[in-house]
Amino acid sequence: MSKEVMKMLTEERFDVIRELLTGDSIVKIQAIVEATQASESTVRRDLSQLEELGELVRVHGGAKRQFSLESEPSVPEKNLRFHDEKQSIGQYAAQLIQDNEFIYLDAGTTTLAMVPHIKAKGLTIVTNSLDLAGHLSEAALKVVVLGGSLKNRTRAMIGSDAQKQLKQYRFSRAFMGTNGIDTKFGFTTPDSEEAHVKQTAAQQANRVYVLADASKFDKVSFCQFMELDEAIVITSPLGDRLGDKYHGVLEIKEVDR
Repeated sequence: MSKEVMKMLTEERFDVIRELLTGDSIVKIQAIVEATQASESTVRRDLSQLEELGELVRVHGGAKRQFSLESEPSVPEKNLRFHDEKQSIGQYAAQLIQDNEFIYLDAGTTTLAMVPHIKAKGLTIVTNSLDLAGHLSEAALKVVVLGGSLKNRTRAMIGSDAQKQLKQYRFSRAFMGTNGIDTKFGFTTPDSEEAHVKQTAAQQANRVYVLADASKFDKVSFCQFMELDEAIVITSPLGDRLGDKYHGVLEIKEVDR
């Protein structure tokens, strides 16, 4: 058998292991052997390789899922990641806004990418982001900035005061960012206070969009703020594996660069 075919079969087994870990946080080696029809030694080798890739953690007799619980990147760090994809997502999202709507824009570099493309008139835009507020004011858009405590790393307003203020408003549309999208754990973010602000904003909106490039899929962060069926996701092309996995459980719009 050629090395090319062996590689293809290995990737197929990897996909089976990923699917098993999606359904259960811990999977036994025997279950993987039965699902893949591979030998136990082959499965152990696969688990070692996936562990090296950071996708799982081996445990006695099997493997458990590797959650992405990293600290929140700063805004400059986020700006360097998937810049072109974020610009395309932001442009598409901005075109959804209609004249005279009340809009919520969550803090984030992908929502920030919307600002140059907002053409609708008579808008009122509420945001918890100091960076977004600055760009919106430069674009001569009416903007309301939430009060509360400032999260220095992301320059986002959070806390009970921000939540209390949000509850006074109703939005035509809310555009949210996320750190993770997962079939089991929904939309997640590293900061519990920021998660509460996101939850409150989403509850006040007639329609909720989550803007996230494809790298956010199959990631889980610390705090869930929405279930998958509570929003429409605007993202970059997912590819076959992620597309097959998520299109059946989530309303998705894939935007090409």
